[in-house]
Amino acid sequence: MHPLLAVAALILMSVTVVLWIRHIKLRREAFIRHSELPKGLFEKLRKRHPHLSVKDCQLVAHGLRQFFIAHLKSGRKFVSMPSQVVDDLWHELILYTKNYERFCGKAFGRFLHHAPTAVLSNDRLKNQGLRRCWWFACRDENINPRAPTRLPLLFALDAKLGIAGGFSYIPDCTGVRREGVTGNVSSPYCGGDFSSSSYDGGTDGFADGGHDGGAADGGGSDGCGGGGCGGGD
Repeated sequence: MHPLLAVAALILMSVTVVLWIRHIKLRREAFIRHSELPKGLFEKLRKRHPHLSVKDCQLVAHGLRQFFIAHLKSGRKFVSMPSQVVDDLWHELILYTKNYERFCGKAFGRFLHHAPTAVLSNDRLKNQGLRRCWWFACRDENINPRAPTRLPLLFALDAKLGIAGGFSYIPDCTGVRREGVTGNVSSPYCGGDFSSSSYDGGTDGFADGGHDGGAADGGGSDGCGGGGCGGGD
């Protein structure tokens, strides 16, 4: 074969592979956003949280889809769950074992395991997954993750729906801290803190801060840990 033809064939093959990978990602994203949830799922969530309306449950489901999108767009890496009520719905979904296994296969190409919720702490491994989730949830709603003026749905739901034991976030805690509110169970967590190294000395997992959202997940390629789940390819 002529060298130029060989080069052209190689380029064509590379472009084809890139386009195919992109097609798969777009197809998986569309499936996550529009797949039908099992019947009876909202009723199970309302047993845990009786004050929720059907419309509230639909918002929670949207938050769960946003979490799954964050996992997909991170390259299926470790992401942490920031919402108690979304975590509760995720747990109920997993109990539909066949449906959930089929969903994971179409959405991610493999099973996505569950682990509890998490908030920013001095644990760098947990923070990687939480920062990564924040980054992609913000990007999903065209929010600047470094200087947010509002919260993505996934991080707003617990406070919005008045979830007992849930996690409250606000975009910027400057005013709150000026008034002397400190970190306790009822205090809000700050969106602006996700780009800060004040918690653990780094910003691993924050997508454009020296890492691409794909910092090491601290274990095997399919490992779970801390407060979320995912793994490298």
